[in-house]
Amino acid sequence: MGTTDKEQFRDSIGTINSEGKRSWVYPKKPNGRFYKYRSYVSYFLLVFLLSAPFIKINGNQFLLFNVLERKFNIFGFPFWPQDFYLFVISMITGVVFIILFTVVFGRIFCGWICPQTIFLEMVFRKIEYWIDGDRGKQMRLDKQPWNAEKIKKRLLKWFIFFVISFLIANVFLAYLIGGDTLISYITGNPSDNIRTLISLLIFTGVFYFIFAWFREQVCIIACPYGRLQGVLLDNKTINVAYDYKRGEGIKGRSIFRKGEDRNEAGKGDCIDCKQCVVVCPTGIDIRNGTQLECVNCTACIDECDHIMESINLPKGLIRYASEDNIAKKEPFKFTIRMKGYTAVLVILIGVLIGMLFLRNDVEATILRLPGQLYEHKENNVISNVYTYKIINKTTENIEDVSYKILSHKGKIKLVSNQNFMVPKQGMAQGTLFIELHSSELSDDKTDLKIGVYSGEQLIETTKTNFLSPRSYR
Repeated sequence: MGTTDKEQFRDSIGTINSEGKRSWVYPKKPNGRFYKYRSYVSYFLLVFLLSAPFIKINGNQFLLFNVLERKFNIFGFPFWPQDFYLFVISMITGVVFIILFTVVFGRIFCGWICPQTIFLEMVFRKIEYWIDGDRGKQMRLDKQPWNAEKIKKRLLKWFIFFVISFLIANVFLAYLIGGDTLISYITGNPSDNIRTLISLLIFTGVFYFIFAWFREQVCIIACPYGRLQGVLLDNKTINVAYDYKRGEGIKGRSIFRKGEDRNEAGKGDCIDCKQCVVVCPTGIDIRNGTQLECVNCTACIDECDHIMESINLPKGLIRYASEDNIAKKEPFKFTIRMKGYTAVLVILIGVLIGMLFLRNDVEATILRLPGQLYEHKENNVISNVYTYKIINKTTENIEDVSYKILSHKGKIKLVSNQNFMVPKQGMAQGTLFIELHSSELSDDKTDLKIGVYSGEQLIETTKTNFLSPRSYR
């Protein structure tokens, strides 16, 4: 059976025309209560995104994703390579939270929280409205020849877009290499950091391409979350939705006629003004139902409410609602599916918090030197050689560090000084010898418990094994 005319919109996306070419979207400047609330949220998140790499908690950068040095900070908690399991659990927790949020509220994350939407709608488009004007002026400007006015506006807009993209690239780099490191590069000699400058220019080019040209295509084509919503949404999910029961009535949509009784005429409340379409940043018609391109930005809600108010009809023709709420007037219910995701999320959060509290600030390992056996010494003393590594995850230097055997009587001799220092958020490593008398040995491989001390304070324990001749068993 062929596709009906009513469903043909699902065969293509709103930003591609019938010839398969890019159809540029000129959204009308939104205005209304939801847009105002979204602006407040966006400004808060913009401040957060721009400042997070430069905020420190207990000396740790608030957010850091240093892949090259394998250092990660999440909300001020440092994660080292040894803490990779914690990082994985925290990421899984974040994914489950997003899944639960999507099952309940649909793609609201995209319209209200996603950095792509925030920068595009609250920064770049506002600059575009300021320079080029609203929807009609933008369309006329694109069609007019390259005269002095168009060249002036285009150059000004492109220059501002490039400057903002460069600033975003700097902030993005601060998340990767650290805010302090970035500031030292900026205040230093550029010729000493050519690679960093090249990276900045590459990131700038990427961000400029995204926000100046690719735009909503990121949400429609590139973002995997948009595809994920098709699996997660159901009839219980709250979305930006058109009330087709009220809007279509018996005889469908009809243009507004002053003094007309639409209920008596059997007409729906939708007057087919198409303002919900022209204000949409992805160019869709929300009246066609839930669509891949919809990012739940609420622009259509504000615009439709304004139209309804102007013709003295109730607002809410387009609103946050589930399919069941519109079709069956059913109120929102927390379903078994939602409860299941919530239970998984609570368990993951509990496990993560527990592991964070149990995590040691100091981590020590002592490993036998590969390829080396034991050594006989005077007075029936057996010696093994080891390499040691101590990681300090705190923001303070650990002074006067030494090793002591806790499980047996013996000696530990470091190749370097017996007492050493482990730098803050750093590592100390070296070689040591462990010597035990044969009377302490009951097998050819003996497990040892080693204590790591800072002065007289025990700060960590670790285990290793000690090899000896079979004759001592």
